[in-house]
Amino acid sequence: MKNYYTIIISVLILLTNVFPACAQNDKPDNNAILKVIQERKSVRHFTGETVSKEDLNKILKAGMSAPTAVNKQPWSFVVVTDRATLDTLAARLPSAKMLFQAGAAIIICAIPEKANGKSTEFAVIDCTLAGENILLAVESLGLGALWTASYPDKDRMDIVRSVLNIPADIIPLNVIPIGHPTGEDKPKDKFNPDNIHWDKW
Repeated sequence: MKNYYTIIISVLILLTNVFPACAQNDKPDNNAILKVIQERKSVRHFTGETVSKEDLNKILKAGMSAPTAVNKQPWSFVVVTDRATLDTLAARLPSAKMLFQAGAAIIICAIPEKANGKSTEFAVIDCTLAGENILLAVESLGLGALWTASYPDKDRMDIVRSVLNIPADIIPLNVIPIGHPTGEDKPKDKFNPDNIHWDKW
C-alpha cells in the first residue's frame, strides 16, 4: 500500500513538470495544476443534470493519459449515462447511493491479462493511476466525482459485473459517479508535515 501511494505522489509531481506553462511560479494559487489537485474533493451531492459526451470524452482521455508499467495500458472503461442503469447500480451498491443524482458514471476495469507480467497487482495499480487522472479531470471541468470501490470486495464486484455484463476475468475496480455538484462538498487540507521524512525514515 505504501508503494501505491508513493507512485501516485510521484505521478502528480511529474504532472507539474509536463505542463510548465501552468507553473508560473511556486505559489499554488497561480499554478493551475496544483490548484486543481488541492481543490479536488469527494462529491456526494449532485444536481441531477446530465454530463455531456464532450466532457466525458475529455475525462476518459485524461484517464488514458496515465502512466502504466511498460506502457501496457491494462484497462477498459465502462461509461454509464443511462438513467435506469445508474439507478440500478445505486440501489444495489451500498457505497454508491449518490448515483441516484449523478449524471453519469465511469467504471474502471483492470485487465490482468494485458498487464506487465500478466500481474493483477500491476493492473490494479495502473488503473488506479488512471482513476486519479479521471478525478482531477472532473475537478478541472467544474464537475464533481468520487471513488466508490468495488475491488477488492467480491460481492460488490459481482454486482457491477452482473449489471454491466463485465466478464468474470475482468476486475471492476470502482464506480465513479460524475455530475454537476451542488456545492455542499468542500476540499480538505490534507497536508501534514508529520507524514514527511527527509532523506531517511
